[in-house]
Amino acid sequence: MSQGAEQVLARAREEAGRLGHDSIGAEHILLALLRPGGAAEPVLHRLGLEPEQVRARLEAAGRRGRPRGGAEELAHTSHARRLIEAASRQAREAGAELMAEHLLLAALQEPRGSMARILGEAGISPDRVRAEIADAQRGGKPSRRQAPEPAPGKNEPAPVAQTGHPKIPPHLQRSRTPRWRLVLLLAVPASMLLGYVLHAPAVWIFVTACVGVLPLAGFMGEATEHLAHRTGPTVGGLLNATFGNAAELIIALVALRAGLVDLVKASITGSILGNLLLIMGLAIVAGGLNRAELRFNRINAGMSAGMLALSVVALGFPALYHAVHPEAAARATELHMSEAVALILILTYGCSLLFTLRTHRRLFGGEAHPLDGPVSNPRKAMLILAVATVGVAIESELLVHATTEVTEELGLTPIFLGLIVIPIIGNAAEHSAAVVLSWKGQIDLGLQIALGSSTQIALLVAPILVFAGVLMGQPMDLVFQPFEVLALAMATGVTAIITLDGESHWFEGVQLLAVYLMVAVGAFFL
Repeated sequence: MSQGAEQVLARAREEAGRLGHDSIGAEHILLALLRPGGAAEPVLHRLGLEPEQVRARLEAAGRRGRPRGGAEELAHTSHARRLIEAASRQAREAGAELMAEHLLLAALQEPRGSMARILGEAGISPDRVRAEIADAQRGGKPSRRQAPEPAPGKNEPAPVAQTGHPKIPPHLQRSRTPRWRLVLLLAVPASMLLGYVLHAPAVWIFVTACVGVLPLAGFMGEATEHLAHRTGPTVGGLLNATFGNAAELIIALVALRAGLVDLVKASITGSILGNLLLIMGLAIVAGGLNRAELRFNRINAGMSAGMLALSVVALGFPALYHAVHPEAAARATELHMSEAVALILILTYGCSLLFTLRTHRRLFGGEAHPLDGPVSNPRKAMLILAVATVGVAIESELLVHATTEVTEELGLTPIFLGLIVIPIIGNAAEHSAAVVLSWKGQIDLGLQIALGSSTQIALLVAPILVFAGVLMGQPMDLVFQPFEVLALAMATGVTAIITLDGESHWFEGVQLLAVYLMVAVGAFFL
């Protein structure tokens, strides 16, 4: 390690102590690099960013406390350790010792954190960051293609790129909508035509409605991410927590109103199992295809395992009471017991948000996954979210009303439909994001999506459905079938064994997929 890199890490400890933080995060390394004479100032100028504004946003990233005199005793967060490991890897590949420039490059290319948010809002890509740092090291001028341009005045022409076409400012650029989503969007009017006009067979309506939910759920997730990037880490985290499983919640609410309580219960456990086994398994396999070993945040995995164990306990007690008191007279007591358990789960979920988004946010990273392109206007994101929500509600009506006939025609049970089919449909967009991010090497983000969605279903969505049943006059308790409770307990145990060491490889992903397939086979023959 060069003397410059050692100075940067020492100054990062000083920054953490000055701000009164209890650990050294990636933002403290960036603040050290931003000190006068540091490596970051000239690069930020080349990127068109004001160093003082960047410094102010980095300092505001965490809750400020009293300055610490013993800052040298602070430990690095997992985010900071990953940054240092990435910088060290770049230095080894270049055949050099670790220098401040390697730390800067790794910090500016981090997919999470306040700096990633700042670069994303400015429409600055990782390729441009690498190019400007390389040019700064050579002492060259800012790249003509990538250099920031002043806003054109009334009598000035729009800036022109080397291709001769007008250069669009970053805040006006449009993020690309995946082509598959636009194609699948055709299923929305098709399902409405089949269901409301032609009164087609139930199987056709069910299939087209399922396909129609997929792109709408994708738009809902994307709009939520854009709003989260605009509102800051705490409010953004709350938005992601609230709308993370919105599509599936809407489907469950429609099914509950229709009186399909068994289907709703199966969809709850099916969502948790799908995230824990199917999606996490696919994410680990995708991330491990080109890597011998995967490393991820043990703290996040441990907390998720603990919360899922809590959900197993919460679902186990009502089922145990039902086994001890199978008589019909005990049904009212089961419902009141489920309501009390649901309230406890919601309070616990609120405490988990306070822990991860506020008091210990630096341990988790606390950022949404990076967006493809610049951040959308909040009004546009809210409009997309509202329209997609209405669309999902309409598709859910069609899907649920066709469910009874579909189960009879295809010979499927409501439990299989709820455990396997509906969770995959409702969470398809989120699932694909987890797998793609893991394949790109961002295994922490991929697993965070899978684990976070599982805990949200267990501690937030299930209790909401219990109280929604009270308002709708549809008794919705937490008495699940023994098969569901046992499958959830085994899935939680297997996931904990695989993730608690913070390391994995592709074969462990295959093991998770094997468990999921066995659950699917069991549900099919149940």
